[in-house]
Amino acid sequence: MTTYGLHSKKTQGLKGGPPSSSVDHTEAFKVGFFAMDDLYIGNIMTLQFPVEEFYHFLSKKEADSIPFSIPQLPSVLQLFSISEDSSQAKSMRGTIEQCEAGTITGETKICANSLESMLEFVHNIIGSEEKHNIHTTTPSSGAPLQKYTILKISQDIYAPKWVACHPLPYPYGVYYCHFISTGTRVFKVLLDGENGDKVEALGVCHLDTSDWSPNHILFKQLGFMPGEAPVCHFFPVKHLMWVPQPSTATM
Repeated sequence: MTTYGLHSKKTQGLKGGPPSSSVDHTEAFKVGFFAMDDLYIGNIMTLQFPVEEFYHFLSKKEADSIPFSIPQLPSVLQLFSISEDSSQAKSMRGTIEQCEAGTITGETKICANSLESMLEFVHNIIGSEEKHNIHTTTPSSGAPLQKYTILKISQDIYAPKWVACHPLPYPYGVYYCHFISTGTRVFKVLLDGENGDKVEALGVCHLDTSDWSPNHILFKQLGFMPGEAPVCHFFPVKHLMWVPQPSTATM
């Protein structure tokens, strides 16, 4: 996550792969994804920052006492009085499947079911002696689908190691927390919506996507294949990124 020039496209482009200007990225924008050369002051992107409701963490003791696997899902549904045919049950199955799925190259992950397990993972990745900063997209009230103009792009956030934690749908707090050791850039973007909404969005660019699935619709929407160019995305509201606090020697 190195510092890079973040200026108008007319003065300095952001290199990282083949030109993508011939492909309309609107559909990718709608789900928060974009190419690195979309990131310049004055660009207009159709985005949304909805607020999803997620449950709070249970205590570690209570969360660890509840089974968390596909074979044991029926008993969990019974415990929470959730119908097996409901949309909530389908979401819960999707959460477990995501947690049990394999990782991409360079990824370390955990599905944290308590604050204690999240902090333990953060300490394992970043270091238990480090002080941490937590970044997210603000404001927390969210904003509807609309056209946003990029007003300002920050310098890269100091993050030699980081942990991203994404809340998942479940009857109690479960976060997909992970770290990817391949190159990334972390930054914030000030966006001005046509409805007057201003959003400071946390953004990440993954510089090496060679191990990503070529069948994902995202690559069709962006117009390039895995490994050809960085893939960037904004963090949704309530999704977190933990990074170490920079020491005075690194500032």
